[in-house]
Amino acid sequence: MLLSTYGSRGDVEPLVGLAVQLRALGAEVRVCAPPDEAFAQRLAEVGVPLVPVGPSARKLTKAAPAPSSLPERAASLIAGQFESVTEAAEGCDLLVATGMVPAAAGALSVAEKLGVPAVSVTFQQLTLPSPHRAPLAYPGRPFPPEVTDNRVLWDLDARSINVLFGEALNTNRTANGLAPVADVRDYVVGDRPWLATDPVLDPWRGNPGFDVVQTGAWILPDERPLPDELVAFLDAGDPPVYVGFGSMPLHAAKDAARVAVEAIRAQGRRAVLSRGWADLSLIDDRDDCFAVGEVNHQALFRRVAAVVHHGGAGTTTTATQAGAPQVVVPQAADQPYWAGRVAELGIGAAHDGPVPATESLSAALRTALAPETRARATAVAATIRTDGAAVAAKQLLDMIGKGQQSMTA
Repeated sequence: MLLSTYGSRGDVEPLVGLAVQLRALGAEVRVCAPPDEAFAQRLAEVGVPLVPVGPSARKLTKAAPAPSSLPERAASLIAGQFESVTEAAEGCDLLVATGMVPAAAGALSVAEKLGVPAVSVTFQQLTLPSPHRAPLAYPGRPFPPEVTDNRVLWDLDARSINVLFGEALNTNRTANGLAPVADVRDYVVGDRPWLATDPVLDPWRGNPGFDVVQTGAWILPDERPLPDELVAFLDAGDPPVYVGFGSMPLHAAKDAARVAVEAIRAQGRRAVLSRGWADLSLIDDRDDCFAVGEVNHQALFRRVAAVVHHGGAGTTTTATQAGAPQVVVPQAADQPYWAGRVAELGIGAAHDGPVPATESLSAALRTALAPETRARATAVAATIRTDGAAVAAKQLLDMIGKGQQSMTA
C-alpha cells in the first residue's frame, strides 16, 4: 500500500501511525513525502521506507514564498507527484492520498492512471464543503467581505482552487493520457472522503452530498523515553508550561520566546521551550527554563501544567489525549478552528490572534491553569479515542479484500 502526502510534520506523522498499524496486519507499506531529514528519520524508526517527493517542506516554509507564486509551486509539485508517485505506486493494491490539494490531486491522478483504488483523507474537516461553515481562504485570494452565505463562499473556493491548480493538474493529466477534470476540489474530495480526526474533539457537521468516513485521529503510541536531562528538569520542581509552535516558522521567534517566558514566569511557573521550525531558544541562563528538540510529546504533555501551541491538528489531539490544559495561539490555516474547539470544550483558551503579548498570553494562561480547566481537560481526555489508526488500517485492508474478491468473482 502507498501512503502519499506533501506538507509539514502534521501531514506526515499521521501516516507514520497508519503505516505501523498496516504493517502489524501484514501489509507492505511505502510513504511518499517531502525529503526532509526529520521525516526520513521518523519513518526509519518504524521501518517504513520513504519515497521522497518535491522540495524540502521545511525550507519551503521558512522561505515564505509570495502567495503569487503558488500556481508555479503547485505545477512543480504536481509534476513531481506524477514522476515519483507513479514509480512508487507500481504493484500497489491501494493508494491513500492526503496533504496539500495539488499534491493530493496529483497522487489521485496517478492512482487513476494505474487503475489503483484510492482513498482521499483529510486531517481537518475545513477542506470538506459544508453549509455549516465557511471555507479557508487561500493566501492572496481573500473572499469578498460582503459575501456571508457559506454556500456561495464554497462556490468561490472551488473557483479559486481551479484557478490556482487546474491548469497544472490538467496539463499533467493530459500528458499522461487522462481526461482533464472540471473541478479540482470535487476531484480531490470525491464522494466518500475520510476524516482522520477524533469525533469528540472534531465532530463532523457535514454535507449530505457525500458520506464521510471518520476513523479517529491517526496517532502512533510513542514509547520513546524522555531525555535524562529533561526528566531531571521535570523532577526538580512543579510541572512547567510547555511552549512550542511545531512546523510554524514564526519569523519573530525571539520575541515569541521572550513573551512566552515572561508570561509563564508571571504565573509563577517554569517553562519548557520546544525549538521546532521556529528555532525557539532560551532568553537567559536562569534555571527555570529548559529547551528541547524532538521529544515524545505524549509523555511530556502528561507532565506539564499546560501546553501553549500553534493549534495544529496533531498537537491539539495529543494534548487533549494527555489531559493537558491548552493555550492555542493560532498562526494560519485550520489552527483558529482548533483554537475554537479547545475553548468550546472548556479544556483551554484560544488566544486572539497569532502574535501574543505578555499581557494577552498571561490572561490566556490564567484560564488554562485554573483548576476547573484542568478538571475539564482530564474529563475530556477520557473520551478521546486512541484507536483511529487501527480502525483505518482494518478498513483499508477490508477494501482491498473486497476489491480482490470482486475481481475473481
